[in-house]
Amino acid sequence: MDAQSKMITFEGKGINLKTKQHKSNPKLYSQQVESTLKVGEASLVWNSNWERLNLIRNGIPFVAVETISNQLNTLIKDLLNYLGIPQTTYNKKKRDKALFDQRDSETILLLQELIDFGVNVFNGEEEKFQNWLKSPSIALGGVAPESLFDTNTGIEEVRKELTRIEYGIFA
Repeated sequence: MDAQSKMITFEGKGINLKTKQHKSNPKLYSQQVESTLKVGEASLVWNSNWERLNLIRNGIPFVAVETISNQLNTLIKDLLNYLGIPQTTYNKKKRDKALFDQRDSETILLLQELIDFGVNVFNGEEEKFQNWLKSPSIALGGVAPESLFDTNTGIEEVRKELTRIEYGIFA
């Protein structure tokens, strides 16, 4: 496998992303669609699990909560509740320009990927996607999809439901 590297910068700190490509099949490690997470004036971009893994290990800036909150059309306090982060901790970490730990960084990136996928499933109509997230779903046990954002498994179940919608498979 060949390793490639690219550098991104956030708040003056360089984050080195290493990606791997399989010699015989370069697409083997690039099965994911490109995702972008806006963090303040910068953007974090990844299009493979390897790039996502490096972002997770380096940590995602706390200001990413605002981006996710806006894209979900939900209050920051509700998103923090899903992440299990007290408002006071968020305020201090954001002020200090701190980074999320690996667990929360992974959840933030998975949410961004879910948002990108969901908006695509709803043909670019963000408002329809946001409304769907807040509406109870029989296929998800009668709860609103956004109520499952407190775990990575819940996020994956929402993604599976979006896939079923995309392919016209209704439960």
